Amino acid sequence: MLMEQVVQRANMLAAHRRVLQNRGAAGVDGMAVHDLWTWCQQHWSRVREQLLDGTYRPQPVRRVEIPKPTGGTRQLGIPTVLDRLIQQALLQVLTPIFDPTFSVWSFGFRPGRSCHDAVRAARTHMAAGHRWVVDMDLEKFFDRVNHDVLMSRVARQVQDHRVLTLIRRYLRAGVLEGGVVSPRREGTPQGGPLSPLLSNILLDGLDRELEQRGHRFVRYADDCNIYVRSRRAGERVLDSLERFLRCRLRLRVNRDKSAVDHPWRRSFLGYSVTTHYEPRLKVSPQSVKRLKQKLKPLLRAGRGRQLRHVCATLAPLLRGWTAYYRLAEVKIAFERLDQWLRRKLRALLWRVWRRPWTRAKQLIARGIEHARAWVSATNGRGAWWNAKASHMNQAIPTRALRDLGLLSLLDEHRRLACLH
Repeated sequence: MLMEQVVQRANMLAAHRRVLQNRGAAGVDGMAVHDLWTWCQQHWSRVREQLLDGTYRPQPVRRVEIPKPTGGTRQLGIPTVLDRLIQQALLQVLTPIFDPTFSVWSFGFRPGRSCHDAVRAARTHMAAGHRWVVDMDLEKFFDRVNHDVLMSRVARQVQDHRVLTLIRRYLRAGVLEGGVVSPRREGTPQGGPLSPLLSNILLDGLDRELEQRGHRFVRYADDCNIYVRSRRAGERVLDSLERFLRCRLRLRVNRDKSAVDHPWRRSFLGYSVTTHYEPRLKVSPQSVKRLKQKLKPLLRAGRGRQLRHVCATLAPLLRGWTAYYRLAEVKIAFERLDQWLRRKLRALLWRVWRRPWTRAKQLIARGIEHARAWVSATNGRGAWWNAKASHMNQAIPTRALRDLGLLSLLDEHRRLACLH
């Protein structure tokens, strides 16, 4: 039976290793990840017995709000460490059952598949002549999942009633907020290991419908793009899919965020494309804007610190961002970000120098002629203007910033492109 596979020692040990790797915050019981092993040594036999006889009941999840990259907040439900362990064990047993049945055009939260695979697939559809995209946004997807519809789809391949009951209990586990536990009637809380698989099981119904209609599409979690040859076809597809999702999956399309447009006017997983018949991938303007928003607090916190320390703080974020966008074939975003970063650091120095006498002294020490240094130091302009002026570019050249540890996004992108 399936539940026996879930609680098998080897499976539970693998689940425990994964929970330790993922770390994460404590749930409503306050137990930390590193305390789980000691707790299980004393209590696991009782929990295992409850799982096998179908009487185990999950604890409520702790609600946490995190900011979205596009604005607003996303609500997460943080299960207890024990429930994360059990969900991970369930995931390891259910994934080999469900994953082989999913569509080849589904990429989110699947072993051996990534965002980059989804982006490449999208470019393939565009290159084949499908120059219009139905960019479909599901309204509050994780909060609107219908439990009955989802469980009916899980039950098609899972016969063990204990597993089905446990999954439903996880879906219905209350949410603790402000000391009060609220019951959950719909939705699958983001934050647990099982939630991504459940979302794929439900949205596989959308994938099958699109395949049956012969559409070209790419789906990553609840982010779905359908590629067509004309605006009229796209509008027709969007209208019919809205009816299908409402009637069959009990989901709603967010019309304000959904659109039928050319792919180069939209973004998919942070990427956009050029207008060429053989489209070239590029970083979307929204992604550049979000990176700047992340960097600005780090740069503000660097006032009064040595530039070497500021550059060391920025490096991990810049390196990770460039690694994600290594597929980009258009380099202009990396070049402009490099210029923006250098200007930001020069502006930081100008503010640190603060007084005209100090500014003149620092410029002279860096090779600026005496009279010119005093004119520049007393020009009355702000730090941002001076950071682009010739005196600061000459006093603090790009080479000097590189020596201090500033990572060049363009050079890092070229290095990663050579590796891949």
